[in-house]
Amino acid sequence: MRIAVLALQGAFIEHEQMLERLGVETFEVRQQSDWHRPKDGLLLPGGESTVQMRLLRDLGLFDPIRNAILDGLPVFGTCAGMILLSEGHLGTMHMRVLRNAYGRQLGSFHTTGRVSGIGNEVPMTFIRAPYIEEVISKECEIISEVDGKAVAAIEGNQLATAFHPELDEDPRMHQYFLEMVSGMG
Repeated sequence: MRIAVLALQGAFIEHEQMLERLGVETFEVRQQSDWHRPKDGLLLPGGESTVQMRLLRDLGLFDPIRNAILDGLPVFGTCAGMILLSEGHLGTMHMRVLRNAYGRQLGSFHTTGRVSGIGNEVPMTFIRAPYIEEVISKECEIISEVDGKAVAAIEGNQLATAFHPELDEDPRMHQYFLEMVSGMG
């Protein structure tokens, strides 16, 4: 299994380390030539969603990535990656996301919560995190809430979290994504 990791900006190295810990080969996508390498899935990391969107367009990656997701490529977006998947951005997940919903850096926090299909006590690190304001299609299913706010969703081949599972030692979110990839391969 090979997972492409968008490496334009943000916390991509931590995702690579988690996936490699799970025995999965990764490679970084920084330009179109990287994108054309064989892959079984894609990881969109946290970071600055506005910067990532601009770079996706500037580098000619926006359409190829969007089309691959719409054609069924499994994708996991965390924090800014969740924003990228939402309406108004790549638009592949039918949800609206509120950026920086928990405020500035000082509003960052750590908690644990339940994620459907994974279990209880899943560590969740929120850093200037978004949350899902609205699901606009029944295909998009909320799989986790924290304090009444939707913080994780799944839609077909797509998984999105407002939190950063790569910053904790618990590999369950990444394992869940890898099971999605295996099931769609």
